[in-house]
Amino acid sequence: MTPLVLLPGMMCDERLFAPQISELSKQREVHFAQISGHDTITELAADVLNNAPPVFALAGLSMGGIVAMEVLSQASERVERLALLDTNPLAELSDVAKRRGPQIDAVKNGQFKEIIRDEMKPNYLFDGVKKPETLKLCMDMALDIGPDAFIRQSIALRDRVDQKNTLRTYKRPALVLCGRHDVLCPLERHELMHTLLENSKLEILEDAGHLPTLEQPKITTIALSSWLEDT
Repeated sequence: MTPLVLLPGMMCDERLFAPQISELSKQREVHFAQISGHDTITELAADVLNNAPPVFALAGLSMGGIVAMEVLSQASERVERLALLDTNPLAELSDVAKRRGPQIDAVKNGQFKEIIRDEMKPNYLFDGVKKPETLKLCMDMALDIGPDAFIRQSIALRDRVDQKNTLRTYKRPALVLCGRHDVLCPLERHELMHTLLENSKLEILEDAGHLPTLEQPKITTIALSSWLEDT
């Protein structure tokens, strides 16, 4: 059975996928790749490839999806199937890029926790019953990963390239999934990816924002299970 490689969002670790890892690892190998060691998407993707099985299914959420698209660009023949969750195939918009510099400066000046709390976390979640506990988990993950990783990941995201052509050339089974209320990576980006990917399915989860793996874990796991079994 094909191993699965999971790539997390910015300032997230394997706890982002805890419900999925618990369930999916019953049937197959599940590998988690931390993507915080470099300040370019190219180098992060190369690291994933260096540590991944020869052939694998690949799922990435948010920044993890951006790295996943670069993995495709570098070695699509190794990716048996692709899942892109709450992510974006486009280069960074100029107004978003302009915010990176002040955030990086603030983190360098000791305001890491404040930046995560005030500028990052408010954009993550749908206003549902799980929001308080999920926001706490997001903060715990970010604080454990630390400010140096925040700076590297911010630079990598700021300088990323457009991946629309990469998706156009991929013909194997693909899943595009997002929360209906994702304000960071809105629905229209996912409709675009679904259009670009020839053999894809689009799943839109109600009552979820940017982190459906935690906000709607059961539905997300079912969608990933179905994608892994598609022929």
